[in-house]
Amino acid sequence: MNIRVRAANFLKFLTVVARFSVVAWNNTNLSRMFVACFQNDSEQTQLELERLTRKQTAMVGFYEEFKAFNYLLAEEGRSSISQEEQYPCLDDRTEQTGFDRHYIYHPAWAARVIAARNPEHHVDISSTLHFATILSAFVKVEFFDFRKAPLTLSNLTSNEADLTQLPFRSDAIKSLSCMHVIEHIGLGRYGDPIDIDGDKKAARELSRVLAPDGDLLVVVPVGRSRIQFNAHRIYSHEQVIEMFPDLILVEHALIPDGEAEDGLIENPDSKLISSQSYGCGCYVFSKR
Repeated sequence: MNIRVRAANFLKFLTVVARFSVVAWNNTNLSRMFVACFQNDSEQTQLELERLTRKQTAMVGFYEEFKAFNYLLAEEGRSSISQEEQYPCLDDRTEQTGFDRHYIYHPAWAARVIAARNPEHHVDISSTLHFATILSAFVKVEFFDFRKAPLTLSNLTSNEADLTQLPFRSDAIKSLSCMHVIEHIGLGRYGDPIDIDGDKKAARELSRVLAPDGDLLVVVPVGRSRIQFNAHRIYSHEQVIEMFPDLILVEHALIPDGEAEDGLIENPDSKLISSQSYGCGCYVFSKR
């Protein structure tokens, strides 16, 4: 990025800050909201600053290696690499392969649950796309999301659906999943309408369309109960059960805040779940 572009972007940033400052000066609530957002993001901001520092250090090493690589190419009489062809990947030299614990373990848990039941057909509502696409290699999958995902794969269909008004008749679906989704409904994060009971409406719809003797896989954040607007809600174990009064809990697992020896904990008690700050609760419900 050249100096002119950087300067233009910086001026745009200053303009936005100036406009916000004028509005915030005349609006106490907005000022308080800004301070709250800053406090909530301070830890993440610190982590980002540390990452940028590491990246700047890595850039120095990158350029040294780039020069050395071109030198070796020249020694072999081969064409050098131009600066335009540089593609720095500076965050990958880690001692271990990093991953998002929630989004690695919960689809793995769900895949094992479904493999054990071996349904002919499965419906997924808005879970991570990796889950639906991989599952479709073995099971016919219908995927639905509030925003259509233009997926093209054999054994997989993708359509739009509002989780608070699902386009299925009651008692229709034998194998159903909705993972890391309910906690977002009604908070506006993904362009959906603001609704303080959006999560409860979603839970009722999932219960309604589940077939007798069918299985519903639900994954939500668990721990100290709270709403972090507009990101997500976090539930106690009891709140999760209360959202599905017409269903029976078959099994559940916890992906805890910290590392667990086996990755996740099977059938944890409510006390362990409530001790989490932002754990991941994995639930299988059935309609009897």
